[in-house]
Amino acid sequence: MQEDTWIVFGIISLAIILFFTEKFTIDTVAIGVMVLFMLFGILDLEEGLAGFSNSATITVAAMFVISQAIFRTGILNQFSNYLSDQAEKSETKLMLSLMISAGLLSAIINDTAVVALLMPSVIHICQKNQIPPSRLLMPLSFGALMGGICTLLGTSTNILVSGIAQKAGLPAFGVFEMSAMGLIFLATGTLYMVTLGKWLLPNRESKSGLSDSMDLGNYVVEISITDEYEKLQESISSEKIFKNGNVKALQIVRENGNKIRVYPNTPILAGDVIRVITNQDNLKKIKELKGVIIKAELDWKEETVTDEEEKLYEALITPHSFLINKSIKFINFKQLYDQVFVIGIRHRAGLFDTVLSKATLKPGDVLLLRSTEESIQSVNQSEDLLLISARKIENLNKTQVILTLSTLALVVGLAAFNVFPITLTAVAGAIVMVTVRSISPDEAYRAIDWKVIFMLAGVLSMGSALEKTGGAELIGEGVVNLFGSYGPQLVLSAIFGLTFLMTNIMSNNAAAALLAPIAISIAVGLNVDTRPFLMAVTFAASLSFMTPMGYQTNTMIYNPGNYRFADYLKVGTPLNLLFWILATLVIPIFFPF
Repeated sequence: MQEDTWIVFGIISLAIILFFTEKFTIDTVAIGVMVLFMLFGILDLEEGLAGFSNSATITVAAMFVISQAIFRTGILNQFSNYLSDQAEKSETKLMLSLMISAGLLSAIINDTAVVALLMPSVIHICQKNQIPPSRLLMPLSFGALMGGICTLLGTSTNILVSGIAQKAGLPAFGVFEMSAMGLIFLATGTLYMVTLGKWLLPNRESKSGLSDSMDLGNYVVEISITDEYEKLQESISSEKIFKNGNVKALQIVRENGNKIRVYPNTPILAGDVIRVITNQDNLKKIKELKGVIIKAELDWKEETVTDEEEKLYEALITPHSFLINKSIKFINFKQLYDQVFVIGIRHRAGLFDTVLSKATLKPGDVLLLRSTEESIQSVNQSEDLLLISARKIENLNKTQVILTLSTLALVVGLAAFNVFPITLTAVAGAIVMVTVRSISPDEAYRAIDWKVIFMLAGVLSMGSALEKTGGAELIGEGVVNLFGSYGPQLVLSAIFGLTFLMTNIMSNNAAAALLAPIAISIAVGLNVDTRPFLMAVTFAASLSFMTPMGYQTNTMIYNPGNYRFADYLKVGTPLNLLFWILATLVIPIFFPF
């Protein structure tokens, strides 16, 4: 084996380790890998940067714009109304309707956007009908994943593998080429969830008290200020215990009963009652302050920290938010989001003990926010936070709905009938959406998930390096020599199994980019058609149910559903095994060898 091939295997092995450990974001690792290939001379500058001009990358970017334009019309809120009607019938009918709705929407719209659209409505329905969110949020995510494999446009992974096939001189995927097989997966998965899956889902009630679900320290305490307090009329930040963030002041109730916000320059007056969050150690320090009396411990309720104008909201850190790996203090949250205050966090890995302002945010974290209805709109319009305690309602504009849906129909139709390539129709469709004002230019730029774009450009270099150095061919020959005598169906089964295992511990796009060139080499070595092997990689890369980090929609529901890691293993493992058997038997029927 040549030295260049060893270098490629080494770099890819390092990338897999970094993907698994999550030490760095996926897009950072992908771009780093691309740079390493160029630094070592494996790929020249043009080859290394080719991922940015790849048809898959451009198509995905355009589809982000189209999906957001559809989202903004408000037409999709009709699905929420339909689900509310189903909730009054039975939980099983609601779960069935939810999965079918999420699946059908995800066939044409990015699955992350679908979950973002429906999750607040599902949580509201759960609260209204006294159904634990853990019963419905996992079916929502799984339905969206299964629907995403029903068309070429359903997920970026489908477009990515199609682009890899095209680059290898093979035909690109048709828009509806995978629909028949995808619908079988969707029907089978839905049937599993409303039968066996329904009994495996946790029946975990949401925490009734906000203090149980949010990291607000061990105590919510009221302290009274007397005439003996040494810093009367001085700002609250002048008191060291507040300035250092060890004790978080939530609200001051003046002697006349008025509730006021706490700012660094808010003066402390005699007769004030200050509501704070703190732990046992800091309680001792508070007791030592002259002129401060600790009142009884409070139950954590919404009315203890809000007034008539302010309310509490819950918002989720989206999978590609720029807030990830930053602290509240670092990003200056209250200025960034127009006087919206973070007063609690629930971390994906559980509750943490660090000072709130210094906590590092992770995808899937839920923030407890205090804000006026006017100020919360800055969060409502953000692509980095998803309000899950208040629905994003868009005004329904019938003219825009007609223009937007007509444009989508043209994008899909012209590509489906091979009038123009999907890349061209998608880009043209995005431009039309801006032209007819379904979405503004600024909103179009914000709609594109640039982390996904950079990640796609980076992971495409892995496949290019494997092909150029002969690494993909080498692995393909090894697989053929070991398993070729057992027939192509067993080899296809092995590829499907390996792909879904890899995509549960690393990015689905990275797994697809890595294994698609290998799948092509294996098919060539077996002297059979490449299509069934590429479809095995495509389907398996998106059918990730066993871990919360396997796919971004699974991450999104982790905290709102009050799930544990074991819940994904218990519900998702049988489903993945069922799909593995189904794929082995049925893919060769729709895509013969």
